[in-house]
Amino acid sequence: MTKPTSKGYYTPENPDKYIGDKSNIRFMSSWELDVHRFLDRNPNVLRWGSEIVAIPYFKRASGRMHKYYTDYYVKFRKSNGQIIEELWEVKPYAQTREPKQTKRKKQSTYLYEKTMYETNVDKWTAAQDFCNKKGIQFRILTEKDIFI
Repeated sequence: MTKPTSKGYYTPENPDKYIGDKSNIRFMSSWELDVHRFLDRNPNVLRWGSEIVAIPYFKRASGRMHKYYTDYYVKFRKSNGQIIEELWEVKPYAQTREPKQTKRKKQSTYLYEKTMYETNVDKWTAAQDFCNKKGIQFRILTEKDIFI
C-alpha cells in the first residue's frame, strides 16, 4: 500500500470523538494523516479536533496581528486515569530549528527559511502563552515524534 504524501480529507472511524465539522477534516501531509488515524483509533483519546483553536499572535514579519490555528486539540486519558488536554502542532524537524546559512544555500532560500522560522516562533510563543493561561500543554510533533 502506498502512503499518501499530500493533502486530502479524512473520514473518522469514531466520529463521536471528533470536535468540529466531520465532513471537512483536512490533512496537509502524510504525517497529519497518521496523527488523524492515531487520534481517531486510540481508545485513550476522548476528544480531538483539527484546526479548531484560533490563537491571536503578532507576526514580526508583517508587523500585525494574525490568527494561528494549531493543528490539533486533544483530550486524552493517561494510563493513571488523569485527563489531559493539549494543543499539538505537526512540523518537519528542520522547521523547528533556526536555519543556517551555508555556502550551497541561496541567499533568497536562507531569508525565506529565516522568515518562516521567525513566524513559527511567533506562533509557538503565542500558543505557549495561551496554553499556560488555560493550564494545558502545547506540543510540537516532528517526524521524530510521530509514532505510527
